[in-house]
This record gives sequence, C-alpha cells and structure tokens, in this order.
Amino acid sequence: MNEEKIKRMLDACYLAKRTRELLPELPEGVTPAYIQYMDVIHKLQEKKERVKVSDISDTLKLPRPGVTRTVKEMEKKGYLTKYASEEDGRITYVFITEKGEELSDKYDKNYYSRLLKYMDHISEEEADCMISTIEKFYKVMSERRVDIE
Repeated sequence: MNEEKIKRMLDACYLAKRTRELLPELPEGVTPAYIQYMDVIHKLQEKKERVKVSDISDTLKLPRPGVTRTVKEMEKKGYLTKYASEEDGRITYVFITEKGEELSDKYDKNYYSRLLKYMDHISEEEADCMISTIEKFYKVMSERRVDIE
C-alpha cells in the first residue's frame, strides 16, 4: 500500500457517505438512526425474543447514553415502546410499535428489496470485500489516530 492508495480509500469513503445521502428522504422528525435501530431490533429479535437497550448499543458499538436518548425520542414519537422486566425492574425491553413497523417496512425492508434489482453487476464477493475493507479501514482510523504535527 502507498499514500496515494490511502487517499483513494478516503475518497471512496466520501463517496460512500454521499451514497447514503441518496437514500429516500425520511419523514420530518425521523433520523436515519431510527431506521437503523429498528433494523437492529428486528435482527436481534430473530435470535431472541426480547431486546434491551444494551443489546442495541452493543450491536451498533455505540455508547449507551446516546442509544438510550434515541430510544426515548423514538418512544415519544410512537415508533418504539419499552417495558420493564417482570423479573428485574432494572432491565428494560424495547419493542417496535405498529407505527414503527410501518416506517421500517417503507424505508428499510421495501426500499432494499426494490433496490436489489439494480445491483446485478456487483457480485456477492465484491460486496463482502467492500464491507470487510470498510470495517477494517474504520477500525484502523478510529483506533490509530495519527497526529498532523
């Protein structure tokens, strides 16, 4: 690897950010994090029945206070609901409401299934390589910040 390749990788990350900006406009007051959280909740529910805020935090590798804040916003807007555990009141479970499911279906499940037909020229291997490379690059950049000085 050389310096020019690193610059090209950063340029590709910029394009990736711009690609995310091409996603459909969300309703007023809804952030992309809402869609991402609901996607994570769906995936976690496939593995286990009940999902905690800490499960979302761990999966997304985000600090709990920020996840808690977003979950509270989503609950206030009617996309999520929370229930305390009957066994341990300190544990709170998160569920997607009907309103949340409608939002998730429109901006997650249905959107990606419609987008799928345009991705024929990208192989599974290329997609896996891109995902793996971006994850490794992010890890390097976040763990090994290099000072300019």
